[in-house]
Amino acid sequence: MRPKVLIGVVAVLFAVSAGRAILTADRENDNDQGRPGEIHKDDDPRVVVGFKYAKDQGIKLNLQHKDNELVGLGSYLVNAVGGCNDCHTAPPYTKDPSIGLGAPKQINNACYLAGGAPFGPPPFGLPPGSPVSRDLTPFENGKPAGLTFDQFRHVIRTGEDPDNPGQVLRVMPWPVYQTMTDHDLRAIYEYLSAIPAIPKDTCGVPSV
Repeated sequence: MRPKVLIGVVAVLFAVSAGRAILTADRENDNDQGRPGEIHKDDDPRVVVGFKYAKDQGIKLNLQHKDNELVGLGSYLVNAVGGCNDCHTAPPYTKDPSIGLGAPKQINNACYLAGGAPFGPPPFGLPPGSPVSRDLTPFENGKPAGLTFDQFRHVIRTGEDPDNPGQVLRVMPWPVYQTMTDHDLRAIYEYLSAIPAIPKDTCGVPSV
């Protein structure tokens, strides 16, 4: 084959390959720029379940400037694994599935993860100093429970009370969660950053 012909063939092949690469990249970008919370067939099934749960239960997520995959995974970990709603929502349900076999379930969206659930002997939440579950929703600074991610991770890893340094959380089952990966904790934090904020002391017993 003559040199000029060979050069021409190589140039054509290069142009075709480059065109295919550009087209593939454009398609991938189109997929990445889907609607917030949009589920793709290749998503982690836990992400899919997490978003479906939030939708089915009417949890309105703010996905602006959030990592959608982390939010979906966080929803799965908080709602399907961690059982956070049972202690951090007061009361947990407006339709309690435990009242009977096959009973419907609806979480209490008005107080979802806003804390206020009392622990200890009646009258619950008293005397002063009795444990009360904390508000995990975004505070005025946009951070869940008012904590940065590093502070949140420290609480889960060590059980140190963020409001009373040097003291250990008495009710929170942090020993169960402390071995979770940083990625899972980041997903939980991202999800808690996306749930609706609820004003302080709106639900249950005022936190101490």
